[in-house]
Amino acid sequence: MIHTGERARWTVDGRALEADAIEVSPGSYSILIGGKSLEARVKAQGESELCITVAGREYHAAFRDSRKWKRNRVAGVEAQGRQQLRAPMPGKIVLLLVKAGDTVSAGQGIIVVEAMKMQNEIRSPKSGTVERLLVSEGQTVNAGEVVAIVS
Repeated sequence: MIHTGERARWTVDGRALEADAIEVSPGSYSILIGGKSLEARVKAQGESELCITVAGREYHAAFRDSRKWKRNRVAGVEAQGRQQLRAPMPGKIVLLLVKAGDTVSAGQGIIVVEAMKMQNEIRSPKSGTVERLLVSEGQTVNAGEVVAIVS
């Protein structure tokens, strides 16, 4: 299981794999593996399986403790209340996809950040209104820096 902002461990085809991961919106993760940045979309499938999409490829995974997964995740639930969107890693803002006052839906792209020559889309964790954009195109950001607020 991926914990926000923590080191995660998996076994893939019998090989141990470690990565740094941060959840950028519900079901969307920015993962750093060996200096390479990836975006992963994760959906629950059944009681103990996940469907994970990375770089256009779909993977299926099973987890050992489905009770723990269920306690921490509820499929299809949006974040509630005022939400601060944070940069998943240091980088440069290359594109603002919305402006303050725009109405957005959960999962909609808000900002595109380029880090290590890869572009990562920061998505809205909820349906609502873009209250503020705290960055501009061309600006550099630090990991964890608040880039937008959706209410």
